[in-house]
Amino acid sequence: MAETLTIAKVIERIGSGDIRIPAFQRNFVWEPDQVAFLLDSIYKEFPIGTIILWKTDKKLTTEKNLGYFELPEPRKDYPVNYVLDGQQRLTSLFSVFQTTLTPNSNEWVDIYFDLKSNESIQESAFLALDDNEVDTERHFPVSTFFDSVEYRKATSSLTPENQIKIDQVQRRFLTYIIPDIVFETEDLNNVAIVFERINRAGTELNVFELLSAWSWSESFDLVEKFDELQEEIAEHGYEDLTKDRDLQLRVTAGIIKGNTSPKTVLDLSGDEIRANFIKIRNGIIGAIDFLKRELNIKHYKMLPFPGIIVPLSVFFATTRADGLNYTSLQKDKISIWFWRSLFTRRFSAGVNDRQAFDIKELLSLRNDENYAFKFPETDIKFDFDKSSFSSNNANSKTLISMLNTISPKSLLSGAKIDLDKVLKNGSKHEYHHIFPKKHLERLGRERKEINCLANFCFLTRSDNNTISDKSPNDYGKLISDTSRSEYLKSALIPEEFDELDYDEFLEKRVANLKELAEKLMNK
Repeated sequence: MAETLTIAKVIERIGSGDIRIPAFQRNFVWEPDQVAFLLDSIYKEFPIGTIILWKTDKKLTTEKNLGYFELPEPRKDYPVNYVLDGQQRLTSLFSVFQTTLTPNSNEWVDIYFDLKSNESIQESAFLALDDNEVDTERHFPVSTFFDSVEYRKATSSLTPENQIKIDQVQRRFLTYIIPDIVFETEDLNNVAIVFERINRAGTELNVFELLSAWSWSESFDLVEKFDELQEEIAEHGYEDLTKDRDLQLRVTAGIIKGNTSPKTVLDLSGDEIRANFIKIRNGIIGAIDFLKRELNIKHYKMLPFPGIIVPLSVFFATTRADGLNYTSLQKDKISIWFWRSLFTRRFSAGVNDRQAFDIKELLSLRNDENYAFKFPETDIKFDFDKSSFSSNNANSKTLISMLNTISPKSLLSGAKIDLDKVLKNGSKHEYHHIFPKKHLERLGRERKEINCLANFCFLTRSDNNTISDKSPNDYGKLISDTSRSEYLKSALIPEEFDELDYDEFLEKRVANLKELAEKLMNK
């Protein structure tokens, strides 16, 4: 149901510990000028939005300060009200007008009403000022508005005209109504859904922070444990995975529950995570090592579909200190599963169900290397001659990963491409058109045709500068006759590419790419 709040009531309820900030909320980030602008909106009687509160008997283990203030414990038993939406506004109002708590930082800047301001819809009559900027004859401290003693002291030196003016300003704040909605539930999953929907237009829900707020215990600090794991992940060369805490939680749910749905993640308990953390750690590290050693995926950012790491981590989850040893047959089956998952874009949609299915299959394979593993299909779900190349999209990463398996060489110099460096940095300098862009533009080719996957290979920057916008017929003569076949084969480029027109080249290159893809999916 919708209720209303006065600013005085907000100050009272926050000061009593009734309104609190849950740990999954972001920090207070408003600048002083934004706070002053909020006050100006209230003064002009503009709406400032609805506050959404979660009323609950469930005390969260961890909470955040309200801006620069550490909130007192509630003066009464729970329920209390956690802020789901409106934290910045409530924090601003409390910070401006409260007079009982001492801020834990000297960063706060007081807000003043400009007695000489002109009545203007656009211009703010409220200013955030440092002490040395305050003119006491012009700038009135609004922090006194809800403290009658301090307010009268501050107004005593004003002219009668300014006393009347500031009384009118104060009255607007005393009577201003803030609409609020109280959301009552003990179902944490419902809270997650509401919070996610509130924040969908801005920053999405951080499930890790949300789960941390209610799943750790005094003997197990979830954030601290995962922070330690982040350091180890980074040491294994997958530092970008450390930024994806939500994916790590799906790994955790997969290992503990065999399922990765949002509800399963949010139902995890601190006790369950604590009891299984060694398995979680070994699962993630084992998956990373397999990706690097057996599949040559050296860096997380080049993994086309990050969700693939979840079932793989479940396979490697173990309490053994030295990790899980796998057989040659298991390695081959996992490799086929991996490449089929990439080429069929298995983890581009319906991820939760597919992860759950593959978790069961990989666990069966772990228990029996001869298990009749149910592989994904072998149809390639994208077109090499129609999909556009971009180093950040999944199809392009699949192409790069595929070419990476055959150690490509640069066409003119034969230099081995430092793929470890290229893939780690996501460098665009080593991905280049085989039929140069300018050359094809002169032939009237459209951008989509020019930038298709089949027209890309690895080149050193030096070779690319030499090729520039030359036609293949021209720069093909620069390739060493004795090494031509080797260099072209390492890039899956047809031997006679420089004698073909663009359509003929694409047809033959696509055939070469498909041949390697099918080999990887069926080896």
